[in-house]
Amino acid sequence: MAKAKSTTVFFCQECGYESAKWMGQCPGCRAWNTLVEERVTTAKNSSSSMQTKTGLRKAEPIRLSQVSMGSEERIGTGIGELDRVLGGGVVPGSLTLVGGDPGIGKSTLLLQVCQSMANRKYQVLYISGEESLRQIKIRANRVGEFSDSLLLLCETNLDIIEEVIRNTQPTVVIIDSIQTMYSEQVSAAPGSVSQVRESTNVFLQLAKGLTVSIFIVGHVTKEGTVAGPRVLEHMVDTVLYFEGDRHASYRILRGVKNRFGSTNEIGVFEMREEGLQEVQNPSEFMLNGRPEGASGSIVACSMEGTRPLLLEIQALVCSSNFGIPRRQATGTDLNRMNLLMAVLEKRAGLQVSSCDAYVNLAGGIRIAEPAIDLGIVMALVSSYKGRAIDHRLLVFGEVGLSGEVRAVSMAGQRVQEARKLGFSCCVVPSVCMDSIKDIDGIKVIGVKSIRDAIDLI
Repeated sequence: MAKAKSTTVFFCQECGYESAKWMGQCPGCRAWNTLVEERVTTAKNSSSSMQTKTGLRKAEPIRLSQVSMGSEERIGTGIGELDRVLGGGVVPGSLTLVGGDPGIGKSTLLLQVCQSMANRKYQVLYISGEESLRQIKIRANRVGEFSDSLLLLCETNLDIIEEVIRNTQPTVVIIDSIQTMYSEQVSAAPGSVSQVRESTNVFLQLAKGLTVSIFIVGHVTKEGTVAGPRVLEHMVDTVLYFEGDRHASYRILRGVKNRFGSTNEIGVFEMREEGLQEVQNPSEFMLNGRPEGASGSIVACSMEGTRPLLLEIQALVCSSNFGIPRRQATGTDLNRMNLLMAVLEKRAGLQVSSCDAYVNLAGGIRIAEPAIDLGIVMALVSSYKGRAIDHRLLVFGEVGLSGEVRAVSMAGQRVQEARKLGFSCCVVPSVCMDSIKDIDGIKVIGVKSIRDAIDLI
C-alpha cells in the first residue's frame, strides 16, 4: 500500500541545488540568499524493496565507430535572424528555451514563428498558460494572417498537455510559459523550482520520444521570486535570450547555449506595431542618426559570431567639480574603461585622472569584445582634446597595458564591412596588415600603439 510522505527541502533558484536545510550561500553556484523552502510529497510503496530487477530492460553500450551519422535535418522557421541564431533552423526533437524580461517580445516572436511555419503547412500547437484564446486572437490579428495548421490550447495541467501532444503529433509546440505549468504529482505551487524542473523534464521526454520540436518560454524577474530559466539551462538543448530595452525599438536575440550550432551568433529585430521585423543590416541600423563633426564620437567594429557589427562609441570627458571624478559606462565594462584611461595617462601623457568621463555605445547594445578598446581610447582622446574625428574613419583593435595595439580576429571581414557602408579609412593593428588583402575603395592604416593612433587625429 502506498504511503504519502511529506518532506520539506530547500531549492536554489539559480542552479536548482537541493538541500535539507537552509543555508545563506548555495554550495552549488555560490549565490547568496537563493535557497527557498518547498514542501514535496512523495509516494512510497512498502513492497518496493521486495521487487526484483528482472523487469528492467537490458541496455548495452556500443562502440563509437558503430554509431551511424545521418544527415542533420533542420526545419526553417521562415525568420532569417532566428535561423541564424539556431544554426540554420529548428532540429526535430530539440527542446529550446527562450528567456527574457517580461514584455520584451518573446511571445510575439514565437507567434510569428507559428505563423510562418503554419503557412507552410507544418502542424503547430501553441499552448498558453497565461493568455486566453481571445487574447491570443487579438495579438495574432496584429501579426497577420494565419492558416488552419495552427492549433491553440489554453491549459496548465501537464497530464492534459501531454495527452494532447501525443494525440495531435505536431511538428512544433510552443509552451508559453513554463512558470505556469504544473504537475499534480508535485505538491509545490506552479512556478516553483520543483514544478518548473518537473515540467521541463516532461517536455524533454516528449521532444525526444515523439521527435517534436518544443519551444518553452521562461520569464526572468529581477527579484528572483519566480524560478528563472537558469534552473533549466542544463536540461534543454538550446537557450536563447531576448535582450534590449522594452522602451526602445530594437531587440537582440542571443544564443548562450546551442548543442546544434554556434553560440556566438545574434539576431537583431525591430519592434513595430505589426510585430517584430528583421534588421537585415544591423550596422546601418546602429549608425543611423550619427552626428558629423562632433568630438568624442567614432565608429568601431565588433564581431558577433560570423557577423561584423559596426557601432558608434561616444565619449565625454570634462573637468570634475568633485573630489572623486565620476566615471560611467553604458554598453561596455566600466572597469575596462577605467583601465584604458589609466593606460592613456601612463603611456600617452594625458592628464585624465582628474576628469569626469562617460562612455556610451549608441543604440543600447552591450559589447564585451576587446576589439573595441581602440575605439574607446580614440573617443576619449577626441573628447578630451575637443577635436572631431572624420566620420568616415573606422577603428578596431585590442589595447594592452603597455599601450600596444594587439591583433584581433577576422580583420578582413571587418574592413570589408566598413567598405560596404561607405567608410574611406580604417585604422587597424599593424600585426593584422598581413591578413588583410588589398581592398579597393578604402585606405587601411596599421598602428602599433595608441600613440600612433592618437597622432592620426
